[in-house]
Amino acid sequence: MNELKKLVPDLAQYIRKNPKGENTLDFANPVAIRLLNEALLKQYYQLTFWEIPEDYLCPPIPGRADYIHIIADILKETSLTDSIPKGDHIKGLDIGTGANLIYPILGNREYGWQFVGSEIDKKALKSAQKIIDKNECFKNRLELRLQPNPRDLFRSIIKEGEQFDFSLCNPPFHASATEAREANERKQSNLKGKTVSESILNFGGKNTELWYEGGEAKFIQNMAFQSKFFKESCLWFSTLVSKKENLKGLNKTLKKVEVAEIKTVPMGQGNKKSRMVAWTFLNEEQRNEWTQKRWKK
Repeated sequence: MNELKKLVPDLAQYIRKNPKGENTLDFANPVAIRLLNEALLKQYYQLTFWEIPEDYLCPPIPGRADYIHIIADILKETSLTDSIPKGDHIKGLDIGTGANLIYPILGNREYGWQFVGSEIDKKALKSAQKIIDKNECFKNRLELRLQPNPRDLFRSIIKEGEQFDFSLCNPPFHASATEAREANERKQSNLKGKTVSESILNFGGKNTELWYEGGEAKFIQNMAFQSKFFKESCLWFSTLVSKKENLKGLNKTLKKVEVAEIKTVPMGQGNKKSRMVAWTFLNEEQRNEWTQKRWKK
C-alpha cells in the first residue's frame, strides 16, 4: 500500500484501519476505487497516465486481467506450441472498450498485442483516446473506432479485408436502468453494512455500460448471431457471461449459426462467479492455416 501511495498520493486519504488494525481501502467510495486503479496500473503496468470521467465504469483489474490471460491460453492452444503468441502482429478487438480502456491496456502491456477498441459513447471514446495519447507505449498499438449504430457490434468496425485474432467483450449485465440501480444499491448496502437507498456506483457506469434492452442474454445472443457475418475476419470471438442461466440461449444461437468449436471457461474473483465463452467458425485445418500465415514472425 505504501508503494501505491507514493505513485498516487491522493490515495492516502481513503485508507482506513480495519478491526484488526490493518490498513485497508474505503471500497465503498468511488473516488478511492478510481485512485486505486490508477495506482495499480502505474505500478504493475508502467502507465504514466490513467484517468476516467466521473460516473463511468471503473473496473476491478484482477478480473479483467483473468480474461486477458484466458485469451492468451486459447491462442497458445491454437498455435500448437508451448508459448503464447506475443507482439503487435497479434490483433484484438474490444467491443465496448469504455472510458477506461482496460482490456487493450492489459493485453498490450502483458503480451504486446495490438488492439482496436470500439465504442458507441463519444465521451467514453474521448477519455480512452486521452489515455492512449498520454502513454507513449500505446503509440501505433491501440486504435479507437466509433460505432455509429448501437445495434451493430462488428459492422462498421471491422474493415473490409481486416483480420483479428480474437475479439472480447464485457457485456451490459442488466435489462433496464432500474434493474442496474437496484443491483448497485444492494452492492453498496453490502459494502457499508447497512441499507443504502440511493445508488452510489462504486465502480461507476453509464447506461450503455450497465444495461441493454433484453439484458445480457439478448446482448450476447445478438453478438453470436452477428459474428457469423464475420466468420473469416476473426479467429476467436469471445464474451463474458455473468449469469449462468444465459449460457443456454448463447449456446443455442452458436449452434444455429454453425460454429466449429465452443470453449467455456469458468472464472471467479472472491465471491463473484462468472465464465468466458469463446467460439470460432474455423475448423482445425483452417485455424492452422491462420496461425501459419499471421503468427509465424
